[in-house]
Amino acid sequence: MEQKISILGCGWLGLPLAISLVAKGWLVKGSTTNMAKLNTLTSNKIDPYLVQLADNATINPQFLKSDILLINIPPSLKKQPAQVYLNQMQSLAKQVESSPVKHVVFISSTSVYPDVNAEITNTDNIDCENALYQSELFFRESKNFTTTIIRFAGLIGPGRNPARFFAGKTNIANGQAPVNLIHLDDCIGVIETLLHQQKFGGIYHAAAPAHPTRSEFYTLAAQTADLSLPVFIDELNEWKIIDPIKLQQALNYNFIHPDLLKALTTAHF
Repeated sequence: MEQKISILGCGWLGLPLAISLVAKGWLVKGSTTNMAKLNTLTSNKIDPYLVQLADNATINPQFLKSDILLINIPPSLKKQPAQVYLNQMQSLAKQVESSPVKHVVFISSTSVYPDVNAEITNTDNIDCENALYQSELFFRESKNFTTTIIRFAGLIGPGRNPARFFAGKTNIANGQAPVNLIHLDDCIGVIETLLHQQKFGGIYHAAAPAHPTRSEFYTLAAQTADLSLPVFIDELNEWKIIDPIKLQQALNYNFIHPDLLKALTTAHF
């Protein structure tokens, strides 16, 4: 039986994920908000759909004719108020409820966790005012499909080289705080492992197991990329460490890039 999935949001993560799944024999429907990108989807053997999540917008029912829907639409809070995003997610959840979708995989972020100056292993220490967390609830509360939440740490990889984040800047606060990052290769790896094992219904967070300090990591990143070195203040203020042990145990997942410092020279950026 052919495996079908609809990926809502074929951007930095969604497009390479879709391409990887097609290569593994999946039938993939992919959405974009950009008309020009439809040809990119088609050329990669992805069934293309133009989907705009404006308030009360109706999604093409054909796009939702899949057993699995992966939602990868982060809020653009610099461009629109949080309430606009929440309205869009609530409308989307209602449409999914009346569709054939059986499993929703919602891509969220570890930004839902406040800085608690401790390791975060469990998934229940939440900033309840966070827009992403509130949008998760629209899907988790439905009884018409299962919902899996994957909260990714800061995303790095092709087009998101961490060397450029702080290169040449000075007097950067919180230099001794640990970093919580994950490479694109592992984002795809985690999602594909979940899909392959059909471990639906859980809540996971995913970050590389290593957590060097901001000063250590971003200085080496700039040095590796031959950019001006950043200068951090030697201090430790608010921080958190995202511990992925629950995900590693539940999915038996081995990170492709567990060592972030090593990844600066071995991973693709």
